[in-house]
Amino acid sequence: MDDASTRSASRALSSPLRMRILRLCRFDARTNKELADLLGVNPGTTLHHVRMLVDAGFLEAQPERSGAQGAREVPYLATGRSWNASMDDQIPVLMETVRQQVALADPDAVLLGWLGLRLNAEHKAELDQRLRDLLVEYKDKTPDADGDPYSLVVITHPDLNPPAAR
Repeated sequence: MDDASTRSASRALSSPLRMRILRLCRFDARTNKELADLLGVNPGTTLHHVRMLVDAGFLEAQPERSGAQGAREVPYLATGRSWNASMDDQIPVLMETVRQQVALADPDAVLLGWLGLRLNAEHKAELDQRLRDLLVEYKDKTPDADGDPYSLVVITHPDLNPPAAR
């Protein structure tokens, strides 16, 4: 990918709304109108974001279909290219996307864990690798035909909790 393509891809992923569009199109092809309805935004706004994702190669148009009253509809499906794409402002964009998604979820259906760890470099590297491996394992699994959609977010970060003076 050349620099212009990399910048275009990074820009396309720099919006929580576009990230949510990708998530909605991960397993099911959806039309612009369906996306607008699901996201509660204007179809014109959604179309702008969909086109940006298509141009960057993150969404792909599927065969046209007839909608209500015979209207021509184009559904879009995520290509999966965003998994390895670099993006500017990745942390704030993903954190805001996750915040929006979790805010809409039934709290009883959300599993959350938070803990503090004290790890040396070797154990931190081991934890990171095991988490990456688990994410890749589940990303690469064939989706369950009878399954429900879920999001999985894993964050490790330096804890701003320095050791006490001795």
